[in-house]
Amino acid sequence: MAGLQEDEQGREVMIVAGEASGDLHGARLVQALQALDPCLRFCGMGGQELRAAGVELLADAAKLAVVGAVEVLSHLGDILRARRALIERMRARRPALLILIDYPDFNFLLARKAKQLGIPIFYYISPQLWAWRSGRIRTIKRLVDRMAVILPFEPSFYARHGVQVDFVGHPLLDSVKPGLSPDAFKSQHAIEPNRTLVGLLPGSRRKEIAALLPVFLDAAGLVARDLPRVTFLLPQAPTINRDLLDQYGLAAWQERLDIRVVSEGRYAMMAACDAAMAASGTVVLELGILGVPTVAAYRMSPHTYWLGRLLIRGVRFFSLINLIADREVIPELLQNAANPEQIARATLTMLQDEEKRQATLAGLAEVRRRLGGPGASQRAAAAALDLLDVRRKSRG
Repeated sequence: MAGLQEDEQGREVMIVAGEASGDLHGARLVQALQALDPCLRFCGMGGQELRAAGVELLADAAKLAVVGAVEVLSHLGDILRARRALIERMRARRPALLILIDYPDFNFLLARKAKQLGIPIFYYISPQLWAWRSGRIRTIKRLVDRMAVILPFEPSFYARHGVQVDFVGHPLLDSVKPGLSPDAFKSQHAIEPNRTLVGLLPGSRRKEIAALLPVFLDAAGLVARDLPRVTFLLPQAPTINRDLLDQYGLAAWQERLDIRVVSEGRYAMMAACDAAMAASGTVVLELGILGVPTVAAYRMSPHTYWLGRLLIRGVRFFSLINLIADREVIPELLQNAANPEQIARATLTMLQDEEKRQATLAGLAEVRRRLGGPGASQRAAAAALDLLDVRRKSRG
């Protein structure tokens, strides 16, 4: 009986995610692990998604979601408290497995402590070592027992450095589903069937909206000159209020253009678009999975841009679509090139040049195939459980 109790105590898994996407993918991983082994218990750090999945949160990731040196310094107390809470739990309860999701600067520190305590480490979703600070791959090789990656070019990158990883496919393939056909979406929003739909997706953070929404709206005005029967779709994230959108140009442009602000059914809205202008990031990959030709744009402060140029070397593209394809499938416009004229020109080309449009659609289909099939969370869960069980057998 004592052995059984000890074994049950050892079936606690600690999972750590520091950003919204990691929280979402982590929650799906927890659900997949629970389906394979209902006896597992979970604690760690994350947000609403991990909490809803039944994880006992020892630290709130929302307090750590900061960027830039000044923001990190102002949140240093929260960061240190979160790290301390997680380490104290590791010492007190010794979890059977530590699952780390991206978020490398914080997670590498935890991994070092877990290694000292003899806790096996499963890393899900690789940090972007292939873009910058590739020297950290030695840290992964030293600390991580097994790694599951979600981008198809990552296994060869790690193999070149002597690290074996599991490619499990991208979890977005399980979640990016429109739910409505484009015709049904138009009907639901009282949009005439023959209108062209163009998405405006400047991001979900205040800084992104400040940098890109005015540019996208100006570009929309230029597109509308050539396409009189065009409707623009602008998603409103829950974290963004309407006043902010109006402040950065929406109120003025709504008097001149047909712009619909959509607060629900985000994927249905995206799938209904004939083309889109989007801030480079996860949303561009989501649009690619849905087969929407997209202009990827990004603007940042000159200081951040030049620092990035110094740190990021050997990477030809900045959008995941083109990185996965290893060629230009969609237009990328960065910094000064992300101006209304060039964005409008690229958008119109994808709408009006049928040969270019079909080539783009074929490229997006190729990217979807390379991302693997549905079931990434289940494959990652199987690999994590395999590591957990191997360690248990070795101790036995």
